[in-house]
Amino acid sequence: MKNEKLPKDPDLLGSVQAMKRSAANALKLARKTHTPCYVVKDGKIVNVAERQKISRTEKIVSK
Repeated sequence: MKNEKLPKDPDLLGSVQAMKRSAANALKLARKTHTPCYVVKDGKIVNVAERQKISRTEKIVSK
């Protein structure tokens, strides 16, 4: 059941949603101010604020 996965402590009930909002706001601010926003992804530290560079041919193929 889904309710079994929810924390019992009332202080923790909204913590996951709060962390997701915080992460989204940090990423938005980093992109707005052209500063890095680092996370650990697949065991590596990466800058998620850095937009992926897509070559012109990749854009054409994806359409």
